[in-house]
Amino acid sequence: MFRRGFKTWAERTSLRVREKLSLPASSPLDPFRFADLLGVPVLNPGELPDLADDVRQRLNTDHRDCWSAITVTDGKSHLIVVNSSHARTRLNSSLAHEIAHIILGHEPSMMFMSPSSEMALRTHNEEQEEEANWFSGCLLLPREALMLIRRMGKSPDDACSEYGVSAAMLRFRFNVTGVDAQLQYGRRRKHGCR
Repeated sequence: MFRRGFKTWAERTSLRVREKLSLPASSPLDPFRFADLLGVPVLNPGELPDLADDVRQRLNTDHRDCWSAITVTDGKSHLIVVNSSHARTRLNSSLAHEIAHIILGHEPSMMFMSPSSEMALRTHNEEQEEEANWFSGCLLLPREALMLIRRMGKSPDDACSEYGVSAAMLRFRFNVTGVDAQLQYGRRRKHGCR
């Protein structure tokens, strides 16, 4: 599970990110703008001049459903390559996930060559993946945003459209944060029920 205090840190950090971008706490976050603030270029395979044509071809056609985003680093700086053929909601989630790995200082646990594509791939251990998943969810949908969505009575479709997230991400964040239970408890207390 998460180390002590991680979830609180992730929520607070998502709010500090919004402060740096001069956004209200409940505002949608554009992960591309956040990457720019961090000085992390975000490119698609077509924008990589040194990428071999055959590799670009495989990424854009043969294997386009097999990857979403990957971070390339030399140890000092980072570059994120995104699969621009994916829906914007998936791009937002994938980019936020890669940014989370960078901010958290995660190092890949394994690098390997994919036999099917002959490309170098990296993986993170399960703990790092869980941390990046949690933190990226906080970046895209902090508690303040979830509270606002419920208080304003926004439909899931409207909330997903406004925040640039999938319905699955919205459901996940509502489920893991306990926002609905918190609001329900507040309503019961307001009406004298326990």
